[in-house]
Formats: sequence, C-alpha cells, structure tokens
Amino acid sequence: MSAIARLCIALTVLAGTLVAAAAQEYPARTVKILVPFGAGGPADIYARFLGQQLQETLKQAFVIEDRPGAGSVIGTGEVAKAAPDGYTLLMMSNTHTTNETLLPNKPFQLLRDFVPVAAVNSSDLIMVVHPEVPAQDLREFIALLKARPGDLNYASSGPGTPYHMAGELFKAMSGTNIVHVAHRGSGDARTAVMGGHVQMMIDAITTTAPTVQSGQVRALGTTGRKRSTVLPDVPTIAEAGLPGYEATIWLGIMAPAGTPAAIVDKLNGEINAVLERPETRAVWAKQGAEPLVMTPAEFDGYLRSDIEKWAKVIHTAGIKVQ
Repeated sequence: MSAIARLCIALTVLAGTLVAAAAQEYPARTVKILVPFGAGGPADIYARFLGQQLQETLKQAFVIEDRPGAGSVIGTGEVAKAAPDGYTLLMMSNTHTTNETLLPNKPFQLLRDFVPVAAVNSSDLIMVVHPEVPAQDLREFIALLKARPGDLNYASSGPGTPYHMAGELFKAMSGTNIVHVAHRGSGDARTAVMGGHVQMMIDAITTTAPTVQSGQVRALGTTGRKRSTVLPDVPTIAEAGLPGYEATIWLGIMAPAGTPAAIVDKLNGEINAVLERPETRAVWAKQGAEPLVMTPAEFDGYLRSDIEKWAKVIHTAGIKVQ
C-alpha cells in the first residue's frame, strides 16, 4: 500500500472519529429552532414544547425564533443557508411539501438543501365561519357560495400552507368560488375571521377549538376521516356534505444538508423519546394532535410521498398562487 493510500485511510478514520466525538458532545451550545410561520400557530406552539423538553434532557438552551413570510419561504431559506452543524434546525410542515410543486422558483429545494431529522405530530383541521355568516351547516354554506360566487373570502397564513391547500381542495370538490385572502401568519388569519373581515378559514383544530367553544366562530366541519375527540359534536366535512374530503396538518424537524448523520440520529432519538412519553401523548390527545414517531429514513419516505401526493392534487385542481 502506498504512503498516499495509507494517509487517506488515516485521514478518513480520523474524520470519522472527530464526527463521532462531536456528536457525543452535541449540543455544546445553544440550538436554534427556526419556525417559518407566525407566533401562536401550531408550528410555533409545538416547537416551543419540543424545545423545552430537549433543553431539559440535553442540558443546553433551545431557542425558538419565528420568521414568517411568503408562505414559509423566508424563514426556510434562512435555515438552508445556515451552517450544517446541528445548531440551526427548521420546524417544517406540509406547507413545505406542497410548496415543492406550488412554488418551483423558490431559492431552495426541500430534499436537496435539507435532511430529515424527525417527524413531530399531525392533527385535523376545522372549517369555521364568522357567526354572522348566514349558514348554520356545511350544506347551507356551499349553497350560499354558489348563490354568491366570488363574494365571500377565506383566510390562510399564506400560499402552500395547509390552510390554503385545504381551502383550495374545498373549492375544487364543492364547485364553489370563494376568494383566498393570504395573511402573514395563522394568528393574523384567525383574527380576521373572528373580527368578521374574512368569512371563513380552515384552521388547525389544536389552536381553534377554544374559539369554537367560546362562540367566537361557528364550526361547520372537521377535516379528518373521523370526528375529533376535541369537538365530537362537530361532524367531519365528509359526513356534513362533501364525501371524500380530507386534509390534515403535520409538523417535522429538518436540518441543513450536510449535517453529520451522527447528530441527526442523536436528535431523532431524543425527539422520539419525547414523543413516546405517555404524558406527551396525553396532553396532545386533549389538543387533537397525534405524535408521529419515525426514523430519519422513514421521515424521508414520508416527505417524498407527501410531495408526490400534493403535486397530483395541485395539478389536477389547477391550484396556483395568486
């Protein structure tokens, strides 16, 4: 064996040893989880929950920073440019998988510029309207939209978000014309509906159930295959008059491409340990959220499947960013 070959082998072994050592010591300083959505939405809420749990087990600070805008593109692009060292993470959602088709000219590609770390959870959405909308149930609301095409609006937190896609799927399946009004974040969209400035929103049940229970909005249907345990008296949209309708929101953690596999695996194990705790499952069940426990490889497959699924929906329904 030549001296050069022996040197290359030695350097490879040394590099592997250094990476393994770095993973053992990780995290040695503050970790930032960047949320490319507004404060108060599901991504922000569960990022803070997860950060607090990881901070307690890994004995380092996990800081949550919200960077909303452009349907998650602004904050996500910031993480894509971060050092791949495990100290800047992305809290992402199915906004990102839909945007792979909906926004082809964005400055990053999900599976090129990021690596999957761990899935977090999934939950149903719920269609709500302002109490002054003259429709008591979904069938009446669809009839109202057909009688007044283009007159009523629905809110979302931006293009490609689950709220936007759920609204467009509703339009396509119901044959109605309700105008999309994008907001900077889900909190702004929610406030617009409660204030009567926008008539409807399909929102996360985890954050909207209290406004339904307080009478600030009227629920017309939930988006899962079965009724939510949080609001069991509210029918699913499928049973309320739109058979086959289904939409959810799910969350996950990704890191910049090039992040060492040892660090990714360590984070995955720590996050999954949080998700598998009985107390986590109990608290989330009351909120309508279900933990998603996956390996990085399983989460990668989940992402690819969701990208393909929404590409078909977007092309079939002709959904575009206005």
